[in-house]
Amino acid sequence: MNGGSIEGQDALAQAVSAYGSGEAPGRKVEKAAVKYLLSLLTKKAPGKSVEVRIPPYAAVQCVEGTRHTRGTPPNVVETDARTFVGLALGTTAWAEAVADGRVHATGTRADLTALLPLAERPPISPDGP
Repeated sequence: MNGGSIEGQDALAQAVSAYGSGEAPGRKVEKAAVKYLLSLLTKKAPGKSVEVRIPPYAAVQCVEGTRHTRGTPPNVVETDARTFVGLALGTTAWAEAVADGRVHATGTRADLTALLPLAERPPISPDGP
C-alpha cells in the first residue's frame, strides 16, 4: 500500500477473497476494486453513450455513440459493487443479474454483455490476499 491507498489489482484480490469467505470487504478495498474495474471498462469501451453507476463508489460514461450532456442519460446501468465485480470477472451472468434485479439497465445501449468479462479472477492464496 502507498500512503493508505490500495492499488486496483490488490483491492480486487482482497474483495474477491472477502466475498468468497462470505464477508464484506472494507469500504476502501471495495471502492478501489470498483474504480479499477470501471477503468478497465472505459478503456475497453471508450465513449459517452452509457452511464455505469456503482453507488456509492463511482459512475463512468463509456461506449461509443451519441454523447449525453444533460439530465438522466437514456442509457444507464446501475448495480451494487459485489454484482459488478462478479460481472467484471465473468462469475456472474449479465442476463441472470438483470432478470433477478441485481442490475438495472435502461436504454438500447445498456446491455454490457459484449464487453464482459473485463478481467480474470485474481489468484487467492490460502492465507489470504
